[in-house]
Amino acid sequence: MTRNTQNKPMSDTTHMPRRGLARHIPLMVILAVAMIGYFTLRDYLSFETLRDNREALLAWRDANYWAMAGAFVALYIVIVAFSLPGAAVASMTGGFLFGLFAGTVFNVTAATIGASAIFLAARWGLGQALTARLEASEGTVKKLKDGLRENEISVLFLLRLVPAVPFFVANLVPALVGVKFRNFLLTTALGIIPGAIVYTWIGVGLGGVFDRGETPDVSLLWEPFVIGPIIGLCVLAALPIVIKAVRGRKGV
Repeated sequence: MTRNTQNKPMSDTTHMPRRGLARHIPLMVILAVAMIGYFTLRDYLSFETLRDNREALLAWRDANYWAMAGAFVALYIVIVAFSLPGAAVASMTGGFLFGLFAGTVFNVTAATIGASAIFLAARWGLGQALTARLEASEGTVKKLKDGLRENEISVLFLLRLVPAVPFFVANLVPALVGVKFRNFLLTTALGIIPGAIVYTWIGVGLGGVFDRGETPDVSLLWEPFVIGPIIGLCVLAALPIVIKAVRGRKGV
């Protein structure tokens, strides 16, 4: 009996670190591939590559539309999930190959799936430990945590709508602070639509841009008629947070 009692804790102690390390493997793989891809793929996932291969791509699309669509979505998911360079190029390629409507649908679908992969990888790893610490925290950290929980959807929409927030950050941070996955999925799928439409729209006109020997003008995102509605959506997303803060101060 004594030997069995002693062996059981030893066995548990042996396996717990392994399980803890295994939780971090998905995020570690994503970070490793992201670093390797940043240095090795920048010259391949580019407008030049698209320009040089556009005739072959268009011919294959015309002959195998759904196979091309499936391959495009799969590649875009990989780019987003591993934070590889070329997400903007991929979004414009969607418009170039499939038009505004279908291109936007494919872009949003792929980006949402890829973002979810990063979220879940971070949640299974660092997110579990950090969320547990936040749950046990007090003081200022507890107030910030409670404020985030009360305004979770609004904050997540803001992360998606504000153009200055990097996509990788908007995928990773929510997982680390313990937001609900269904809220993350909903706000990602809806929140990236405005930006996706703009990039896909630019992609629709890439053929003419290449014919003129020019470079696509991504500054269109900052034009008043584009950034104005996006800022309006940001204000709408922030409005519930402001209303709750005002009511809290007034004790309503």
